[in-house]
Amino acid sequence: RKKAVSKLAKMHARIANIRKDAIHKLTNYLAKNHSEIKIEDLSVKSFLKNHKLAGAIADCGMYEFRRQLEYKTEKFSSKLMLVDRMFPSSQICSNCGQHRHKMPLKNRVYVCPECGHIEDRD
Repeated sequence: RKKAVSKLAKMHARIANIRKDAIHKLTNYLAKNHSEIKIEDLSVKSFLKNHKLAGAIADCGMYEFRRQLEYKTEKFSSKLMLVDRMFPSSQICSNCGQHRHKMPLKNRVYVCPECGHIEDRD
């Protein structure tokens, strides 16, 4: 029994280390290669109140991702901006900032009438 518990603990530690490494690599890449990074200002506490999702949300390390981005953007002289949860980012063209009009569900691709930018609908 002790052997199995030890083996399981090692496996969990390995998974945690893989997760930490992935977060470090991604935040490092973003901070080094982008002058401005915008992320949604999520309320992790409210997510954790949902008991069905709490384990998965706690596992994915959203707070750690944000914490690392904060210090790495400062280190690499890039800028981190927190976007309000209610900001309608999916209704604005990512290329020119033009406000989108409502699209019928059958349209799977959005073409901006202002700049011609094409992207999948969300």
